[in-house]
Amino acid sequence: MRTKERYRLLIDYFTQNFPEPETELAYTNPYELILAVVLSAQCTDKRVNMVTPALFEAFPTPEHLAAATSDDVLPYIKSISYPNNKARHLAGLGRMLVEQFGSEVPSTVEELVKLPGVGRKTANVIVSVIWNQPAMAVDTHVFRVSKRLGLVSKKARTPLDVENELVANLPTELIAKAHHWLILHGRYICVARRPKCEICPLSHFCAFFQKNFPNIPDDPENKLSSL
Repeated sequence: MRTKERYRLLIDYFTQNFPEPETELAYTNPYELILAVVLSAQCTDKRVNMVTPALFEAFPTPEHLAAATSDDVLPYIKSISYPNNKARHLAGLGRMLVEQFGSEVPSTVEELVKLPGVGRKTANVIVSVIWNQPAMAVDTHVFRVSKRLGLVSKKARTPLDVENELVANLPTELIAKAHHWLILHGRYICVARRPKCEICPLSHFCAFFQKNFPNIPDDPENKLSSL
């Protein structure tokens, strides 16, 4: 199957079944979202959503966070992965927002990656979610699902490689949505250790499924008993 056909089928399925996907992180403004995304690195959104209400209450604005030390932040995020590093990142992020960006979250990837704890993936999430820019944040889910489905070539060996190929093949107006489609599919269906091929609605064009289960029918009713 040609790559273009895989993209067409992917878009057809998700636009019909999940036309308006959203991040699962809880936030009310760009400032809260950037804190949540920084905390979500190598941590689940569910866990992040458990700690951010108290964090947001304690540091409701960039000015409050700028006045805090990492020791002030740490108690609120101690159940998050790598809490010490992230506490330092958040405290530094608050100061930089106030001192260099007028307490406003930047709207470009180039500016966002200057902030402590903000890499290209985090920056892409921010510009995609907040400003609906055609940015593709490639986390472990997007990387894995793109590879398994056959959306990207074998030459795509880094997150940036995958990002570039996805952006090149997706309609510009759908890139922000496709980011969520791929993440959510990887989080709940195409999981890392054992993908749930028996219930996957994309197996009829999935390169991984076709390679590993060549004799199993695409019909979900028959597929379930064959796996």
